[in-house]
Amino acid sequence: MDLLLKNKTALVTGSTAGIGLEIARRLALEGANVIVTGRNKAKLDEAVASIAQSTHGSGAPRVRGILADAASAEGAKALASGADQVDILVNNLGIYESKAFVDISDADWHAYFDTNVLSGVRLARSYFPGMLKQNWGRIIFISSESALTIPADMIHYATTKTAQLSVSRGLANLTKGTHVTVNCVLPGPTRSEGIVSFMRSVVSNPGASAEQIEAEFFATQRPASLIQRLSEAEEIATLVAYLASPLAGSINGAALRSEGGLVPTL
Repeated sequence: MDLLLKNKTALVTGSTAGIGLEIARRLALEGANVIVTGRNKAKLDEAVASIAQSTHGSGAPRVRGILADAASAEGAKALASGADQVDILVNNLGIYESKAFVDISDADWHAYFDTNVLSGVRLARSYFPGMLKQNWGRIIFISSESALTIPADMIHYATTKTAQLSVSRGLANLTKGTHVTVNCVLPGPTRSEGIVSFMRSVVSNPGASAEQIEAEFFATQRPASLIQRLSEAEEIATLVAYLASPLAGSINGAALRSEGGLVPTL
């Protein structure tokens, strides 16, 4: 299926690994000009090279990187300066950890809001007016099933993910009558280096095999999951690419779940 993304410019935050990297790759494969962002130059260069290799010989568009920390006001300004016009903004940058509520300091709360919420708010503030002016654009927030099913050991993380739903819906309300859409995607636990380390930190035997750790994690930590496995980053990226497409123009103000059935139907 042609998603009609040729000549569109997409910026994906937190796109040097995991879900963000696969979103950037999928958008590039669909013909979009992609801007990869990250804080580590070596990882940024590696991600850009990986996407370029994936799209080599397919008449692929330009893929470039911008070195900046989207979690800071200075980093957001650097991104906006390095990419003055964006058709598709994917706010993927995020951090998470398991931590007891009483141990979550004020500094932790501020860091989580800066990274998971304000990074997207700042960039949306930069690009949203231009999208309205040209009467086309896509803003997509990568939230989490934790926004709806709050883990007791990740309350700070879950709170930021719920906040993304509010920001996304509020912005969508401002698009009425236009061809600009704002949506959220809610993945469940998705395979990445980070999630593997996280699962090791919460299971009974961190030295077990990867397969045993994943099985125990879902049996004890996420028993409501219907798929009882990690999602693959490519599965999330496919949904995001569709949402970014002109073909998804009737989806606006939505929170689309791709969490393996963790959240019961409301």
